[in-house]
Amino acid sequence: MERFRLDGKIAVVTGALGLLGPTFCEGLLEAGATVIGIDLTTQVPERFRVLQERFGDDKAGVVRADITYKSEVDEALAACIRRFGVPAILVNAAGIDKPPLASARSYPLEEIPLEVNRRFLEVNVLGTFRMMQVFGGAMRKHEIRGSIINIGSQYADVVPDPHFYDHLKGFLKLPIYGASKAALIELTREFAVHFGRYGIRVNALSPGGIYNEQKPQDPEFLRKFSERVPLVRMEYPHRMGFAHELIGPLLFLASEASSYMTGENLRVNGGFTAL
Repeated sequence: MERFRLDGKIAVVTGALGLLGPTFCEGLLEAGATVIGIDLTTQVPERFRVLQERFGDDKAGVVRADITYKSEVDEALAACIRRFGVPAILVNAAGIDKPPLASARSYPLEEIPLEVNRRFLEVNVLGTFRMMQVFGGAMRKHEIRGSIINIGSQYADVVPDPHFYDHLKGFLKLPIYGASKAALIELTREFAVHFGRYGIRVNALSPGGIYNEQKPQDPEFLRKFSERVPLVRMEYPHRMGFAHELIGPLLFLASEASSYMTGENLRVNGGFTAL
């Protein structure tokens, strides 16, 4: 459908080289957008290099920036404008989480260091805040009726079931992760209200559990988690989601198909939070 097309639009994706970033970039490119990925490194992995070869360097590029530093976010915006123009779409996918693996460092709840919590907030909340300030400000300045999409999580709404992890020798899903995503949902609403007068929409897209095809999660965790997901398909009974299943919702929020939608949190989790 034409309303889902993004031809002529410039899109920026933070965390572009992470778990979901390359899939988001691919979906935006397929919809006709020019895409600039922002990440901590410009060492482009094979998966993103394939996109550049497929769509061309004039349609897909990478800019290095640490979103926790405003000066680097400012420089990233300047680089995007110099090379491609002013972005009309911003996808804030950069974030940190702790993988459910036996090898992942863990702490008892009472001993979680403050600096660990602080780092989650710096990236997941304050980094996204800076991106919306700077890139949303550019949309406003250039009178672009853009779309900002913040990638949330189902754990902004519900608490992870400790049973999912009790076989992982004390693994604890850090409470600050869900707290940071809940804060991000509130920031989404705040920016939606303040940017609405300029025609800039701000929404959140909150995935459920996504299977990591590059580094698969612990098998027992996968089994426990998947059994809690209500949605069952013939070909994949009881499963986590796949990254490509987020492309449709992402394009909906990025395009004119959602032109009267702002301040909302679109949940894509197979019904996990409906329980």
